[in-house]
Amino acid sequence: MTKRTLVIAAALAMTVLPAQAVFAQVTLSAQEKAQGAQAHPQLLREYGGAYTGPQADYVRRVGQRIAVQSGLSNAQSDFTVTLLNSPVDNAFAVPGGYVYVTRNLLALMNDEAELASVMGHEVGHVAARHSRARNNTSTAVGIGTTLLGALLGNSTLGQLATRGVGTVAQLGVLSYSRGQETQADSLGVKYLVTANYDPLAASSMLASLAAQNTLDARIGGKSGGAPTIFSSHPDPQGRVARTAQEAKATGYVKGARNRDTFLAAIDGMIYGDDPAQGIVDGQIFRHPSLKFAFTAPAGSMMANGTDAVTVAGQGGQQASFTGAAFGGDLDGYIRSVFKGLAPNGPSDSIAPRRFQVGGIDAASATVGANTQSGPVDVTVVAYVMDAKTAYHFVLITAQGSGVGPFQSLVDSFRRLSASEAAAIKPRRIRVVTVGRSDTVATLAARMAYPTMQVERFRVLNALAADAGVRAGQK
Repeated sequence: MTKRTLVIAAALAMTVLPAQAVFAQVTLSAQEKAQGAQAHPQLLREYGGAYTGPQADYVRRVGQRIAVQSGLSNAQSDFTVTLLNSPVDNAFAVPGGYVYVTRNLLALMNDEAELASVMGHEVGHVAARHSRARNNTSTAVGIGTTLLGALLGNSTLGQLATRGVGTVAQLGVLSYSRGQETQADSLGVKYLVTANYDPLAASSMLASLAAQNTLDARIGGKSGGAPTIFSSHPDPQGRVARTAQEAKATGYVKGARNRDTFLAAIDGMIYGDDPAQGIVDGQIFRHPSLKFAFTAPAGSMMANGTDAVTVAGQGGQQASFTGAAFGGDLDGYIRSVFKGLAPNGPSDSIAPRRFQVGGIDAASATVGANTQSGPVDVTVVAYVMDAKTAYHFVLITAQGSGVGPFQSLVDSFRRLSASEAAAIKPRRIRVVTVGRSDTVATLAARMAYPTMQVERFRVLNALAADAGVRAGQK
């Protein structure tokens, strides 16, 4: 078994194996292609854009090869397969032949067959028309739709969709039912067999994802192995045994794993946050090019998106950080943020309070809002970086709390010095060869993290708690 450490690569050509499609009574309709094409740029924005280079080319080849097994199309070129520049563990497909996987999920895989299993599972959702069968209102919404719902009173997510924020959710990118996941798992196993991959890869990939979920929970200070709030798929642990059983039932034991090819392909890929989008390091967010930083409250969870950083606190408290056009009027800036959240709200009458944070001019205002869960406070806190640049938090707290539980977050906003910004570097996957004196502990000590190095190393390499390493392995 080869091992990896996080410590910048050329992808080798994928072994070409004969493919035989699992023909289904479905095709890519013109309507679905148009739907997918409309959603594609939205999804790219949401997930950090496309990751380019040899890793992306490799993922595209594997993804297209497995996608044709679905019978949706026999032409690989009909499928648009994208490696997303996102630090979130996620993969999904939308109608029209659009398939996506994030680079962090790619890093969690350990061979090409596991990559194919993930792609097959997601294409299976499309082939089974799961997006049609699901309720169009998603239960896993981002903070943007949550805020709109709060500020528009009793607005439902269905109404929010008419405001242009529900398209992606309606396409089925977020959570699926247990039955739908089971069906997609089964289809994915079949696709692996017809593409001449080892069907057990579906089970081993789900086991790694379950281990990562458990580790994420521990890192976030939560017990148990439930998926994080930023995961779009249900906990995979219960699916591991079932997919293994289905794989064994196929009787196909000669499928390829293509591990060496896979490891060569991902060597040098960015892991975790891309500094170009800012870095989450524990409770601290730093943006080296925009030169600012802030610290989330203890016990909260932070996620870095393309357009905003979100912080989830206790009891439904939420915060979102982003920027907007600034013309030099800080009061007007805050009112415009509220106007963007609720065009028909009382934004014109809002009178922000001025103050300073670490020498930075700032202002804030709080309004009450009614939600289906009860009344809340919505606060906008804005900071002026220069004559043309401002940033802001949007905070949701319990009624009467105002900034309250996020006071430390608001007060932590600061400028980064040039030296601090220059010191921020991306973490990268590095494939190494195990030496004679190497152990799990010595290799894990090279991980670019200050805590839980051994745990991270074992999960990244799919190593059991009692597994060791041997000289010569990668």
